[in-house]
Amino acid sequence: MNSADSDDSLHDLEKRHSIDSDYEYSSASSRNSMHSDTRILSSQYETHQPILGDCSSPRHARSRQTRIRFPLSRQTLCVCTPKKFTRYFAIIIFSVLIIFILTLFKLSGDSARSVSLGLNKPKAPPPPWTKFPFLKRYHGGIRSLVNVKDNVPEYPSRLDDALPKSESEDSGKQEQPQDALPPSVPFDYGAKDASIVECYLDAEKKTKLPDVRVYSGIPKGMPDAVMGSHDVLGLNRDVCFERFGRLGPYGFGYEKKKGGSGAGMEGHKEGADDVWSETGHIDFRKVNWRTAQETCLTSNGKRFRKATDSRPKNHLNQKRDKAAADDGLLPRQAIIIRTWTDYEYDDEDLFYLRSLVWELSLKTGGQYEVHFLIHVKDGDLPIWADEEVYAKVLKESLPAEFAGMGTLWSEKQMEMIYNSVPENQFRDLPLHGVYRSLHMPLAWFSHNHPEFENVWHFEMDMRYTGQYHHFISQVEQWATKQPRKGLWERNARFYVPAEHGSWEDFSHMVRVQTEHGTNSKANMFSGLLNDPSVPSSVKEEMTIKAEKAVWGPEPPYLDKMDNSTDIFPPRPMSQDKSEWGVGEEADLIVFNPLFDPQGTNWLLSEDTTGYNKTYGPPPRRTAVTTFGRYSHRLLSQMHRDMATFGRHMFSEMFPATTALHHGYKAVYVPHPVYIDRNWPTDYLAATFNGGRNGQSGGSRMSVFSEENEHNFAGVTWYYNAGFAPNLWHRWLGYKVDNDGGEAEEVQGEGRMCLPAMLIHPVKQVDLIYQENGAEEDGK
Repeated sequence: MNSADSDDSLHDLEKRHSIDSDYEYSSASSRNSMHSDTRILSSQYETHQPILGDCSSPRHARSRQTRIRFPLSRQTLCVCTPKKFTRYFAIIIFSVLIIFILTLFKLSGDSARSVSLGLNKPKAPPPPWTKFPFLKRYHGGIRSLVNVKDNVPEYPSRLDDALPKSESEDSGKQEQPQDALPPSVPFDYGAKDASIVECYLDAEKKTKLPDVRVYSGIPKGMPDAVMGSHDVLGLNRDVCFERFGRLGPYGFGYEKKKGGSGAGMEGHKEGADDVWSETGHIDFRKVNWRTAQETCLTSNGKRFRKATDSRPKNHLNQKRDKAAADDGLLPRQAIIIRTWTDYEYDDEDLFYLRSLVWELSLKTGGQYEVHFLIHVKDGDLPIWADEEVYAKVLKESLPAEFAGMGTLWSEKQMEMIYNSVPENQFRDLPLHGVYRSLHMPLAWFSHNHPEFENVWHFEMDMRYTGQYHHFISQVEQWATKQPRKGLWERNARFYVPAEHGSWEDFSHMVRVQTEHGTNSKANMFSGLLNDPSVPSSVKEEMTIKAEKAVWGPEPPYLDKMDNSTDIFPPRPMSQDKSEWGVGEEADLIVFNPLFDPQGTNWLLSEDTTGYNKTYGPPPRRTAVTTFGRYSHRLLSQMHRDMATFGRHMFSEMFPATTALHHGYKAVYVPHPVYIDRNWPTDYLAATFNGGRNGQSGGSRMSVFSEENEHNFAGVTWYYNAGFAPNLWHRWLGYKVDNDGGEAEEVQGEGRMCLPAMLIHPVKQVDLIYQENGAEEDGK
């Protein structure tokens, strides 16, 4: 190869590298600068000595020539510059990392919010009571009746009896039915008041309703009440009530064409016709209960005190209205039933309402008067400005047979009357709404009707298997006999006869718990008092300490109070021999314990308005469910506290708290309560009285705390009890969870027969009607 050819080859190589350089470096100015540098450096670094290996080969020659033309700095730049793929890959990795980090932050925030809101908690294990076996003998029928003294109750039982039994030992199996069914008899509810002028349904004084009928004895193995007692209250537990004897007088069990409901025509009916053997079937299409009540009151008007607005200012040691009581005249009482304008009354509701009017009003000669307190949900209706609108709404809000027996009210009306109480929201509910302030229309009604010494508040979803007048009269008498000493402390506890013994033993136990406390140094948890990780509030509950018994008014601290009607004790408690309060009528009668919400997790304990809370909330007491008796004095004081002082509490807390603040007599009635499972009674007593010092309230362990209310699921009396409606449906003869029904009754022990008991709640009972009766009624 000659010199010219060599120069041409080097020129071509330089040109090729120049093209590559143009591809990798887009800037024209940079490219020109590089070529200039190359020309300068090529002469300085030009060499003919091989660095590695033999330079005689063509490959090494080309490499050497390249190095001559492109110095080290240029080569390094070319080798280390990233390609497009490398750049894109790095961008993707970086983006993924950013997204991953942001996702972690978001998930961490979501987790923190879930924890603070209590969401996504692990599923809690089922409560211990779900493992206890069901009781079977509630469903015993009238073919298996035994004398109550000879009955061996299936329950209560001790812990060693609470385990499931083998099939051969199961006391729940059906008894062999008796050959002959004993006859039912009219219910005897005690001595009759000779001064009562008998009342009738019609103006001609010819039509009366049949008496409630009962069977002597109870079904074999019938459980006893686990809380409360028939004997303590003087209730008759030697008889039982089945559906025809209890509801037959009010339209159950015969055709619509005869004025009945057309329901109750199926199932076991042996002996049912005895109900109407003397009076025949009553045609309720012709009954006007308002007229019957007014006529009855007119006939018996001389037996009652006259209406008065005056009330003694301070009773001190005097029994309530003792002077008035000495005149021999009786106080009148109102039976208030709370409903609303669009309430749909079914036949089962009518049985309940008819029994209230007949048994409490007409059978007592007008001592009680049944009245509806009707909530008008549409606040825009001009019911206060237009009498015709008022009359129209009232007429449309009640069944025809109860026409004219109601009073309308609305939330807007309560807001205007009690405008001293500032409006606020609690759990997203308005203060003057029906849920938080049910006592407002009740207090307003009492304010406008001073003729009623007491107001009984009934609810549409409660039932009683026994006779209402017998129950109410026994409750009132028992409450009047209760001494004031230790009353609030007894009120705070469930009475469990299987564990507490007699009522006297129970009262003694309460006194000891109050004076000495229930904690002990031998308690297995006492070591927690020295654990720094245990909150001070928990240690406070564990401290061994006595309690101060309530003796007289307990007003809130630093609040201005109207004490003009307060009742003060006549002597120090240490000098009282359980005499104060005996013979004094109760201002408040309730049917669940009056517990202290302080320290509990009861959802509505903080719903208080208008009180000085500088040093904590005011002293409070609560009774869940509003069924009970409220005196005119108590309702008047509540009215003044709301209208004048702007004070207010939740509906289930305000009446009891008002009684506590002003020294009024309040009584929790230990009525019979049944339970559906075989609880060990010691465990049951510890659960339902699991609060401070053996109370039902006063600490987080209270059965009324939100997380503990599930324990009421199996009882016959609580607002969310599941056993109560099931038992009522079975008693009516219907299947529940595929048990019971017509075939079981006819082939087995016959229809159910229950002792007298309160049942709550009972909602939406779908009765079964005789097909031809329904068709005839629709013609």
